[in-house]
Amino acid sequence: MTPPFDLVISPLAIVDEVEVVERKGAGHPDTICDALAEEFSRNLCREYLRRTGRVLHHNVDKALLCGGQAAPAFGGGEVTEPIRLILAGRAVSTIGTEVIPVREIAVEGSRAWLKANLHALDAERHVRIEAAVRQGSQDLQSLFLRSGRIPLANDTSFGVGHAPLSPLERLVLAIEQRLHGRDRNGDRPAWGEDIKVMAVRNRDRLDLTIACAMIGRYLDGVDSYVEHKDALAAWIRECAREHGFADCSIAINAADDVAAGSVYLTVTGTSAEAGDDGQVGRGNRINGLITPLRPMSLEAAAGKNPVSHVGKIYNVLAKRVAESIVASAPEVSEAHCLIVSRIGAPVSRPALVHLKLATRDGAEVKGLRAKAAELVSVHLERLDELSRELVTGKVPVC
Repeated sequence: MTPPFDLVISPLAIVDEVEVVERKGAGHPDTICDALAEEFSRNLCREYLRRTGRVLHHNVDKALLCGGQAAPAFGGGEVTEPIRLILAGRAVSTIGTEVIPVREIAVEGSRAWLKANLHALDAERHVRIEAAVRQGSQDLQSLFLRSGRIPLANDTSFGVGHAPLSPLERLVLAIEQRLHGRDRNGDRPAWGEDIKVMAVRNRDRLDLTIACAMIGRYLDGVDSYVEHKDALAAWIRECAREHGFADCSIAINAADDVAAGSVYLTVTGTSAEAGDDGQVGRGNRINGLITPLRPMSLEAAAGKNPVSHVGKIYNVLAKRVAESIVASAPEVSEAHCLIVSRIGAPVSRPALVHLKLATRDGAEVKGLRAKAAELVSVHLERLDELSRELVTGKVPVC
């Protein structure tokens, strides 16, 4: 049976002498922007569903974090000028005479996320949040409303995904996620959430460079700071060992000049207080990683509507398709997936699906066409299910 979309299957040659894998942690300014944009979209979806029973048109995938000013110090420190967060985009704000409190949804949701995820930041005093959201253009609202049971793509774009994650990719994810998942108030509270992991593997040599914003109020002085760096290095080394990397070099806050007293010290646990700014789409892709030697999309998935915006949906879908093929076809060792949309066409009818497959024991990729077509079709038929998962937050996008 011919699938109702163009399907191309090609062999994938694997060259893995070098890997570069990065993850920006929850407290990184770029990740904060992604997380708040996505939180905003999910909260809008819930409000639209509550009022109308359906998700209405919105794309709130623009957010900017302008760093503040701070005076960190051992044993204390203060934020002298607050961080400024601007959430922007397009969203339906009225239904007839009924007004949707879009600004309140944006601000309250953002403060709740900041309180839940940054343990040393005071979301009331240290951050100023603005919502600059307008109605969408008439043509895009009309396109959204023309959708029946099958939504129409509101953009011509593409999504990409790969599977499986390599051992190094899994390690980089584990380092940050475990650090963020610990009891941050009771277990090493001096370790802030602004953690950036950069892993570079050159054949058998692995170098891990970790930036971790240390929080001054929990440190007595430079000696205490160094002890916490050493403890973090030991923690990461153990994590690396668990993932099969018994031998690696680890550098924590590599720009420190301890002798001169110049160290990565913060008040809030994020460089957003003074050292860095942030923007949606500059951080992790939907698999939680930045992988320049793998297929990547420049789309900012966070904040896009989960019903018709293929810049979000197709990136998640491509990842799932790649994972499904690897899981269900024993002869496939690795898969890359590319899905391209055409604006105005049903989301379930992509313009092109391209699969690149690496196989075991010389298996021919052409023999996998029927299985691949069936798997892709099944995923396309379940897009409404995927949309619900995105609305409920079951599918992370950063």
